Order: sequence, then C-alpha cells, then structure tokens
Amino acid sequence: MITLKQLHYALAVEKTLHFKKAADACNVSQSALSTAINELEKQLGLSVFERNNKKVLVTSKGQLILDKAKQVKIEVDQLMQISQLDKTAFSTPMSIGVIPTIGPYLLPKILPEVRRQYPDFKLRIHEDQSHVLVDMVRNGELDAAILALPYPIDGLMNFDFWQEDFYWVSHKDGCPTQLEEITTEELAVEKLMLLKDGHCLKEHALAACSLKSQEQNTDFNAASLYTLIQMVAGKLGTTIVPQMALDQLIHDESELRAVHLNEPGPHRTIALIIRPNYVRTGELTLLKNIFKEQLSLSVADNSKA
Repeated sequence: MITLKQLHYALAVEKTLHFKKAADACNVSQSALSTAINELEKQLGLSVFERNNKKVLVTSKGQLILDKAKQVKIEVDQLMQISQLDKTAFSTPMSIGVIPTIGPYLLPKILPEVRRQYPDFKLRIHEDQSHVLVDMVRNGELDAAILALPYPIDGLMNFDFWQEDFYWVSHKDGCPTQLEEITTEELAVEKLMLLKDGHCLKEHALAACSLKSQEQNTDFNAASLYTLIQMVAGKLGTTIVPQMALDQLIHDESELRAVHLNEPGPHRTIALIIRPNYVRTGELTLLKNIFKEQLSLSVADNSKA
C-alpha cells in the first residue's frame, strides 16, 4: 500500500532533485529515503525518477504521480486542520510567506501585536519572491502568503488589507525644499533606479509611472530597497519606494527627501493569498484585521512626526 511517508519523500526529491538533500530535508537517512522511493515505484509499476550519479530527473508519468501527491498532501493537511477548528484560535502553527519588499517593513509593525494577543501562536515566516510563494501556497507548503497586487494568482483567493502609494526618493541636493508632489513627467526618468527583474515592486513602480523597463536607469541591478536608498544617498540617482517602507528606509538619512508620486493610485494593494478551500480562513481574518490596524497606527504616527 502506498503510504503518506512515501509521497512526502517523493515530493522532497522533486523539490531538491537530489536524494541526499531530500533526505536531509526529511530528517532521515539517504538509504531510508531511497528505499521508500524504490518501494513506491515498485507498487506503482513505474519510475517516478530517473537518476544517475550526477542528476535526478522526474519522468513524465512520475510528474503526474507527484502532482496528484501534492493534492493528497493538501487534503491530509486540511483533515488535520479541521480537527483543530474547535480549539482556541492559533493553537496550532501556521506558515506564511512574504515578499522581500514587504517583509522587512510590515513585520516589525505587526508581529509585536500578534505576539501580544496570541503569545502561544507559532508563526513561521518564509521570505521569497512572489512566483515562488504562489507555487508554495498552491502546493500546500505554505498556509498563506503576503503579496503585493496586482499579481497573477490564478486559482487562489486574496484577502486585501492595505493599499498604498509610492514615493519618489531623491538626494536633497536634487529636490526643491518646497516640493511635496511629483509626476512622472517632472522626474528625470534616466536617473530612476529600480529593483532588478523578478521583483514585483519594479513592475508596480513602472506601471504607476506608465514607463517601460528600458526607460529607467539600467546601470544598477539592486536586489533590495536598502541598496537603492544607499545609491540615492551617494547621489547616483533616484528611486521609488512604497509608503510602508519610508520610516525605516529614510528615517536616519537626513540627506534624502521623499516626495509623493502624484499618479493615479493606489499604486499597490497588499493582500493575504490562500487556497479557495483553506479551512483556517477565520484565523487569517483575525490576522488581516491586526495587520490593517497596525499599519493604520503606523501611518498616523508617521504623520505626527
């Protein structure tokens, strides 16, 4: 009989395409994992993987098996979650993904309050780019993910909890003191530095400014907003950052100015994404409300400062 353990091991091999790495991820010996995979293939009467001393490949029929195994895993996880529904909220762990252009700026604002209200809640955070997190939610590797929309999430649901605009950040030497708003036509596009391809914030910034990728400054290939801010401080150009990141990115940078981007908004929407049949939507609604409340308080505090 095919076991859940065999399917779990097979999915680990698919993810790593390496038996030793898969065994380490599953906290078992490589021989135990290999034995389980061999037994699975014997019971199925087909090879799920092609392997030699150099690489592991998934066979075409094996991929069909693994796709079905992912569905089985999600269903089993949901059975366990249903068994916990009558217990106290957040009495079981939850895993949530978050993208790099949200995590460092959102989490410090909301986690202290989550911890205060639910001190025993075990929340696991996984940071990665949007396309990775979407796949992980679909495959049941994450309970939910925090993304910036618009972004393709076909087959998933979204719980929006925040909307915000972008701000143009410049060295004060290149920004008039009295300037409070700026349009795309008014900023020097050739000096605009954005994140490298793969970050949805870049696409959102380009969309907000109605620009094409080739119109921006391509001399720099930054992977973080912090790096971009340091480039701006060094008078290498200007950049665009979301509102929630302003207090952390330019708080200690007295040489920088942040000016609201006066283009139709909101420029991005922050949301929790989940599978349609996810059973812990009640708990996620509680989290969403905490997120929204803490972000509102943060914006109010910054306005007073």
